Amino acid sequence: MANATLKSHNQTPRKVRLVANLVKGKPVKSALETLSFLPRRAAEPIAKLIKSAAANAKEKGEDVESLIVRSLTVESAGILKKYMPRAFGRASAIRRRKSRLTVTLSSAASAKRNA
Repeated sequence: MANATLKSHNQTPRKVRLVANLVKGKPVKSALETLSFLPRRAAEPIAKLIKSAAANAKEKGEDVESLIVRSLTVESAGILKKYMPRAFGRASAIRRRKSRLTVTLSSAASAKRNA
């Protein structure tokens, strides 16, 4: 079992979840192939995160070929609030949402034992 976390990604969690849901439950190799052809901005950071988790698993001595993306959680990492001047002396808020991503990889054998 290997983990990796991206603490602050400058994209809304809703948009990142669309990409994350595509690769949940897939083998690492298949997930990376899927992400390489996906025309979404969140695909590249998620691919890097999965590669990082696979490298962590390799350091622990696990077989990288048998790893599966067990969970990929996307949650809010806060909001950057700033204001833009508008007509008649008013100000409107701009809310830049950020995402926190956490991926967990586990081998197919351990997944069958837990089920």
